Amino acid sequence: MRARPSQAGVTLIELLIVVALVSLLVGITFPAVGAGVDSLRLASASNRVAMFFNTALHRAERRQQVVELTIQPAENRLVLRSTDPGSERTLDLEEGVRIAAVYPALPQAEQGPRRFLLLPGGTPPRIRIELRNRRGDRRLVSVDPITGVPRIEIPQSER
Repeated sequence: MRARPSQAGVTLIELLIVVALVSLLVGITFPAVGAGVDSLRLASASNRVAMFFNTALHRAERRQQVVELTIQPAENRLVLRSTDPGSERTLDLEEGVRIAAVYPALPQAEQGPRRFLLLPGGTPPRIRIELRNRRGDRRLVSVDPITGVPRIEIPQSER
């Protein structure tokens, strides 16, 4: 008599159990991963804005040029212009991060583009930008008017 060869494979029930377990793990970890990605985007945007401020300050000081820094909250953009032809630089913030406010606040209710002039040898203007992500986390990017160094602050409520 001939022995039947054993059949190897996965049954439908085993496959359904594995799919259910994987779905459960994805459902549990996805919100945490999404929050982590939002936090990374906010941190990256804050660093990019600080570097953009630093570029503007160095251009004014080292090249002895008047530099105009324009902050456009509606477009989520920062623009840097100097007297050199073709020296315009633009920083568009990534998806999920927006410019919530520009300080010092203006007395009028309308928050259009804000322009700051950086003068060679002059004191840097007091600039502060509040960035927010989709979850409402905030970062404040500012220029210290005494040292002229950009810095990133995490509000106390966020820590």
